[in-house]
Amino acid sequence: MTDLEAIAAACLAHGWMLLLAFTAATLLVVVLRRPCRRWFGAESAFRLWLLPPLAMLAGQWPHTVAQGGHLPPLVYAITTAGGSLSMRAGQSPVVESRAWWLLPWFAGTVLVAAVAVVAQRRYRRRLAGAVIVPDAASRWPVWRAATTDVGPALVGAWRARIVLPFDFERRYDAAERVLVLAHENAHACRGDGWWCLCALVFVALFWFHPLAWLALGALRRDQELACDAVVLRAHGPCRRSYANALLKTSSAALALPVGCAWSPRHPLAERIAMLKQPSPSLSRRIAGVDAGSAVALAVAGSAYATSAPFHAHPAASSTDREYQLDMKIELATDKDGHRHAERASLALCMAPGQPASASLPDWTVQATTTPAGDGQLRIALAVAGKDGTPMTRSQLQGAVGKPLRVTGKGMDGRHAYVLYVTPHAGCPARTLADERHVTEHLKNVPARQAAETLAKKAGFVLVNPQVLTTAPVSFNFADVPGDRAIRLIAKAAGMKAVIDGWQVRFEQE
Repeated sequence: MTDLEAIAAACLAHGWMLLLAFTAATLLVVVLRRPCRRWFGAESAFRLWLLPPLAMLAGQWPHTVAQGGHLPPLVYAITTAGGSLSMRAGQSPVVESRAWWLLPWFAGTVLVAAVAVVAQRRYRRRLAGAVIVPDAASRWPVWRAATTDVGPALVGAWRARIVLPFDFERRYDAAERVLVLAHENAHACRGDGWWCLCALVFVALFWFHPLAWLALGALRRDQELACDAVVLRAHGPCRRSYANALLKTSSAALALPVGCAWSPRHPLAERIAMLKQPSPSLSRRIAGVDAGSAVALAVAGSAYATSAPFHAHPAASSTDREYQLDMKIELATDKDGHRHAERASLALCMAPGQPASASLPDWTVQATTTPAGDGQLRIALAVAGKDGTPMTRSQLQGAVGKPLRVTGKGMDGRHAYVLYVTPHAGCPARTLADERHVTEHLKNVPARQAAETLAKKAGFVLVNPQVLTTAPVSFNFADVPGDRAIRLIAKAAGMKAVIDGWQVRFEQE
C-alpha cells in the first residue's frame, strides 16, 4: 500500500464519523445560541462553539477492546482440488484507486487556506507605516495605522497586536476611546485570534459543507457580542458612549481571517439592541456555565456512544470486527494451445478496510472489504499470477450473505475466470477453528510428538515443531479446545504457541 492509499483508507474509515459529529454538533449550536444568549448572556452562547470539536474528538476516542478481540487480517481454510495451500497474513492490499477521493477535497482545502493567507497578508500590508502607541493602557502592543480605514482591530493569533485607525483621537471622545480599547483588549484576553484561526482550519477542512460557512459567520457574530458583554459588565453606565463608538466605527474594507475587526458580517443593529438589555446577573452566568457543561457532557457521550459500533465495542462479538469472504475461483488458462482449468475455494477473513491475501500455487488472491451502509459491503478483489502479473481486478458491492458472481477475461488476455464471492459478518472459519475440541490421553510422550498429535486432530499446521524439546509430558485432555491444548503443551516445553488462523508457530517465552 502506498502512503497516499493508506491516507485515503484512513480518511474513508474515519472521515464520515468526523463529518457526522461536526454536522450534528454545529446544528445544535445554531439552535441553542440565541436562547442561550437570552437566558445566560452572550459569553455563555459563545462557549457553545466548543461543542463541534468536542463531539469530533469524542467520536474518535478509542473504545475498550475485549481480551482476545481484534486480530490482524488472516487467511483461513484454503482448499483446492490439488490439496492444501499455504496461508499467510495479508500484508499487501488490493491495489485500488481510492486515493483519487482525496484529490478534490485536498484541492479545496488548499484553495481555502491559500485565499485566507492572501487575505491576511493583504490586510497586514495595509499596516505598513503603522507606529506603536506609547503608554497605551493595554497588555498587548497597540499600533496606530497610517490610514483611517484600518482598525480598530485585533490582528493575529500569536504575537497579536491591537491596531487603531490614524484618526483614533479625533474620531472618538475620551470615554469612547476607553471603551474601544477595552473592546479590543477583551478580544486579546479571550484569545479570539486563536478562535478565528481554529474556525478557519475547520472551514478549510469542511469547505464542501454549507454548514461550515454558516457556522463561521455565526461564530464571528457571537464573538463580537461576547466581547461587548465583557465591556458592558465593566463599564455599564457608559452604554450610550459605547453605542456612539459603534456607530462611528466604519466597517472593515478588507477581510481579516485571523483577527477581529468591525465588518459587515457583524450586524450593528443586533449589537446596538443588546446594549438596551441589562447584563445577566452572576447567578445566571453561573447557571449558564452549568448548563453548558451538561450539554457538553451529553454531546460528548452521544458522539462516543454513536461511534461504538464502528470501533471495537467491549461487548461486541467478532462479527462487529471482521468479515469473511467465501470464494470459489474457476480459472481457465491456455497452456501450449491446450485449455487448462484451475479451481480453488477459500475462506478469507479480514478486518473492515484492512487487506488480506492468500497465496495459491499458481496465483495470489487479494481482497479488502469495507462497509457501504444499509447492510451493504464494498469488496475489492485482485488476482495475480505467481510472478505478480495481474490477471483480473474487480470492484463488487452486495449484501451480507448474498452471493456475487463475476465473469470475464483476465487482463493478460489468456485467462477466462469466474469468481463466486459470498460475504459474511464475522469469521465462521475462525470460529470453527476455535471450537474444534480434542480428547487425548498423553503419558510420558515427547513434547514434539504430543504437539504433532494434537495439531493433526485439531486441524492445525505446525510451522516449526522442531524447536520443541523431546522432554516427556503427560496430559489428560477431555473435550478441550485444540488451540488451548497446544498452548499447554508448548508451555510445558518452555515455549509459547502463537496461533495465526490454522498455523501454529512456537516461540521462546
